Amino acid sequence: MSPATASAATNLAAGHGFLSPTGTEIAFLLVGVVTLGAAVVTVTTRQLVHAALWLVVALGGIAVEYLLLTAEFIAWVQVLIYVGSVVVLLLFGLMLTRAPIGRSPDADSGNRPAALVVAVAAAAALVWVVVDAFRTTWIDLDGPAQGTTRVTGEMLFRNWVLPFEALSVLLLAALVGAIVLSRKGDSGAEGKR
Repeated sequence: MSPATASAATNLAAGHGFLSPTGTEIAFLLVGVVTLGAAVVTVTTRQLVHAALWLVVALGGIAVEYLLLTAEFIAWVQVLIYVGSVVVLLLFGLMLTRAPIGRSPDADSGNRPAALVVAVAAAAALVWVVVDAFRTTWIDLDGPAQGTTRVTGEMLFRNWVLPFEALSVLLLAALVGAIVLSRKGDSGAEGKR
């Protein structure tokens, strides 16, 4: 019997399981519900600034989930990069392009039913893939920590360097595009005077 299987058998014998969750599991579930609610409000609100602020709540909830999974480094990266940088970039883009602050009828394309069907299908496919991939995987909670900075850094810079750099170039292009769009509006207004 492998150590992971022995640890799982010990946990089941100790009474830990689906019907008797620990405090961490309950907190994980509650934070997940709040994060899901914030994500739904993010995509359903008609006010762009409110959507950006609800996105902060959703991304912050994901950071809390990482903390509950004892992946502290990933949690702080989530806060610094996504909550700090991406949302600030999004808000600067909204301000520089002079997007409407209040309700915007242009923000609704009328395709909500189709979007809902696609979202539910994508969520079901994602849940099915994750459950199928990790069905027989057991995590040894008594073994070495997997979310440490060293392990995460080795994985990031060994396997994920290209997507990481591509994302930074994409964010830079979005910022430059926002500046160009705001400059076009300024030059048109000055030419009409």
